[in-house]
Amino acid sequence: MKPPFAPADPAAILAAVPNPVVAIDREGRIRFVNQAGESFLGSSASSLGGVFFRDLIAPKSPLLALIERAWQGESAISEYDMLLEGPRFGSRLVTIEAALTGAGELVLSLQEREIAAKMDRHLTHQSAARSLAAMAATLAHEVKNPLSGIRGAAQLLEQDLDPPGRELTHLICEETDRIVALLDRMESFADYRPLERSAVNIHEVLERVRKVAQSGFAREARFFESYDPSLPPVDGDFDLLVQAFLNLVKNAAEAVSGAGGEITLKTAYRYGLKVRGPGAPRQHLPLLVAIADNGPGIPEELHPYLFEPFVTTKRHGTGLGLALVAKVIADHGGVIEFESAPKRTEFRVFLPVVAEDGRGDGYENPRRG
Repeated sequence: MKPPFAPADPAAILAAVPNPVVAIDREGRIRFVNQAGESFLGSSASSLGGVFFRDLIAPKSPLLALIERAWQGESAISEYDMLLEGPRFGSRLVTIEAALTGAGELVLSLQEREIAAKMDRHLTHQSAARSLAAMAATLAHEVKNPLSGIRGAAQLLEQDLDPPGRELTHLICEETDRIVALLDRMESFADYRPLERSAVNIHEVLERVRKVAQSGFAREARFFESYDPSLPPVDGDFDLLVQAFLNLVKNAAEAVSGAGGEITLKTAYRYGLKVRGPGAPRQHLPLLVAIADNGPGIPEELHPYLFEPFVTTKRHGTGLGLALVAKVIADHGGVIEFESAPKRTEFRVFLPVVAEDGRGDGYENPRRG
């Protein structure tokens, strides 16, 4: 016998939609906003209720004309790649769909272009990490053994040489040691062992990173912290996360070396961001960690390649730091992105959290109820 039909809760369904959804009445007042909409508009549903939607966006926004057209028609209207600007959310490139309901309300559904871009960058960084891992394994096997022979031969020659000759053999030994050290660093990319995951407090990770930085390479920089104290734990490896964020803070410290250098560490909970890799389920990445500095910025020509191995802005850099960060974040199922301009560079890492059943993903923020 067929079980009785139980209607679903529309509000619960809309709350689960990862894209912002806003409903307005004929006067333009907000009557409903889902969780992703709250995040997009930067305020809670209770404070947005009854607010004129037009007050949240820039005057003469093309969205206002789209809303007016939607009220005049009966079919849904779509607008692709619209630049939406507002004091609460800045500038966003979005696709907007508007449709009337039978109750006389207009529903706006927004799909941010940035989400697709995040996914593209995520897959690019994963590909770069995999390429480096394969190259590291090959180099470690094929190069380190001959280098050992070269170093040994130089040491034997040194016994029969005059001081200028011994100076050259010392140089040979130092350079082979330097290459071996570089290969040792690269070998970390070829480690395919599964992560030793546990529930990690991201603020303990950042506190460890800050203490190490302030006692060493970033002692001259001023640190600022903006933390969300109610964040759930990350599903990850504590030591690897420390290593990744220490690399990001070290880069920030080198960018702001000298007087007036500032580094900001920020955490937040973001709704709606989900990504999916090839053959993998959608992964919810609500936990945001941002590291910003007020340095000169990253040259724009390096932006597309920044997480690839051997790409660096430093005179004596190896270009492996950010590639390693990309690998660690990818191994955690996360996403890393950045924005850079003079006086403002920010790296943002999105990570999965521990669910109530102890597994990654699916966490319900306790502030939501």
